[in-house]
Amino acid sequence: MIKIDIQKMLHGSNGQMNLQVDLNINEGDFIALAGRSGSGKTTLLRILAGLENAKGEIKVGEETWQDKLTCKAVQKRGIGFVFQDYALFPNMSVMENLLYVAKDRDLAKHLLRLTELEELQNRMPSTLSGGQQQRVSLCRALMKRPKMLLMDEPLSALDPSMRAKLQQEILLLHREFETTTIMVSHDPSEMYRLANRVVVLENGKITQDGSAKDVLLKTSGSQKFSFEGELLDIKKVDVIYIAIIAIGQQIVEVVVSENEAKSLHVGQIVRVGTKAFAPTIS
Repeated sequence: MIKIDIQKMLHGSNGQMNLQVDLNINEGDFIALAGRSGSGKTTLLRILAGLENAKGEIKVGEETWQDKLTCKAVQKRGIGFVFQDYALFPNMSVMENLLYVAKDRDLAKHLLRLTELEELQNRMPSTLSGGQQQRVSLCRALMKRPKMLLMDEPLSALDPSMRAKLQQEILLLHREFETTTIMVSHDPSEMYRLANRVVVLENGKITQDGSAKDVLLKTSGSQKFSFEGELLDIKKVDVIYIAIIAIGQQIVEVVVSENEAKSLHVGQIVRVGTKAFAPTIS
């Protein structure tokens, strides 16, 4: 069991706020941290890694990482960290990047084989694609068989097809190494595919905590499903109003009433739900 009970004052998207998180996590869980930018997700990862100070307690099994008297150093926490920007050593080959963490060539070869990088082990990072570099970064994070793997939007810079491929590889590695994984993500499909639990932060507080299905598929009223997106524009066509909304990587048009059009404003986050018609999938 991993117990996290911390608090820290910080500046969020709406000004000063108190990051206050009380979580119990089963070892081997895959947790997705969701919430708007500035809600405290990345700060929580950095506190767990020992990169930022906070008040409170962090216990991993019988080991205390932080309390009133203790603050274990980063290198002694058994943490693997995967960043958005890969953070590879540019003057080292793929294999050298892995062996820099731990001199275990057999493990390095095994990780490279699992992620289909074995033939690239002597290549330099600058010669690799973004997806290949991110796979190397993931392998390097697992070289010490960490107790906890922390990932901060690791796939956000990749195209959809590469994201889907790496999601499968992340899940494969998570299951094989049985590492407790906490990942920050803004992608609902990614969270649904990978995580067995989703924790949503708003202004530093946990507002939702449950299975991926319960949190991500939550709807209200008689809605069959709903999506959240940003209102980009409202235009009038003849006698009707059409709202232009960005949902994920898609742009959709939704007919709205005149009263709704007057109450909405560009840049607003809106929720689009279906009730009276049956959607089709093709």
